[in-house]
Amino acid sequence: MSGTPGTAWPGPTTNKTPLFKHALRLHRQNPDEPLWRGGRPYPDEASHRGLGPETPLDRHLIGIEPASVLDAYFARPPAHPRQLADAFHGLYIPYHRNEHLSAAALRADGDLVRPTARWLVRHGTDRCAVAVGLAMLAAVGTAEDIPLIRTIGLLECFGALAADALERLPGGVDALLWLGDRVTGWGRVDVVGNLCRLDDAPAVRRWLLRGACEGHYLDRYFAGKVATVAGLHEALGELATDSVMVDHVGRLLHAMCDCLSMGTQLSHYPHTAVVLEAHVRAASTLSPTVERYFTNALLAQHLTAKSPEDAGCTAEQQAALRTSYLSLLDRDEWVRVAVEGLAAEHDGMRWLADHRAPELRLRAFPDPPGQGDGRPRTEQ
Repeated sequence: MSGTPGTAWPGPTTNKTPLFKHALRLHRQNPDEPLWRGGRPYPDEASHRGLGPETPLDRHLIGIEPASVLDAYFARPPAHPRQLADAFHGLYIPYHRNEHLSAAALRADGDLVRPTARWLVRHGTDRCAVAVGLAMLAAVGTAEDIPLIRTIGLLECFGALAADALERLPGGVDALLWLGDRVTGWGRVDVVGNLCRLDDAPAVRRWLLRGACEGHYLDRYFAGKVATVAGLHEALGELATDSVMVDHVGRLLHAMCDCLSMGTQLSHYPHTAVVLEAHVRAASTLSPTVERYFTNALLAQHLTAKSPEDAGCTAEQQAALRTSYLSLLDRDEWVRVAVEGLAAEHDGMRWLADHRAPELRLRAFPDPPGQGDGRPRTEQ
């Protein structure tokens, strides 16, 4: 369960900056935005390069080794938590909720477990120790721990443990929403997953419909679940007065176009046609931006390149929706924005120029390779 000879991580480095301090410093630089690259590189990066500990072949054994270290520590007379600072390095540490670590935290005296866990999270210089401390807080933490948990949760690798801890605490819903606006990548996947279990709270439902998808490919893991648990098809009336929701629903629909088995595809979502119809109608009332053009063009491509079954519509619905999206994209002001975005080498516009389906004819773009003379189309 520990690494085999020659593959174990080296010991912690001498430059011992607490990971909490690292997260707090980065957060204060941009308090309303996710940390760049999820906070990487972490201060302990040098000691976690290369192959890590082997994953136990029996998944039920994951967490037993660090749990045994905790049992031994709490069985002795009270000592300072710094004795655990390097105790977990080289062991296989789970970064999701683990029954063995939870049980170890619950077996010991809570008045000893909580300060130990808090010290590891706040002062730990090795991610292994911080993860174990966070796992203990997920089991025995209190509302007092929310600021500590949500700050360390800004670091991507701790997203799942932080979200699990916050979900179980009084007042944790607001903290989860706070964290959801400030994490990206896998950290966001974890937070959204927890919020999807709390969708009966109006604030959570509102956030899921407006803030869950960030335009990242990992949105595919949860977009369909968000649409379902938040009741998107029942909230379509809100699109008429909420441009933020319109943009978010566009990202959500795009993520569901082709999930590659990562999540629910539009072809398996029962409300695809009605949601697409409401979205294109609402999008038609907004001013064009490069991002809006890109999203709507991707939806038009989906409706162009897929069969009705794969598009999640009847043939008649697919034809009508495709016409609606193409009519929007063919407006002069939308074409102008797209041409300007292409000239500025916007990533989305470049992708459309290189990867759009040959059947998708967009006036703002050159003909697909091998067709036309390569100049922007002036007629639909």
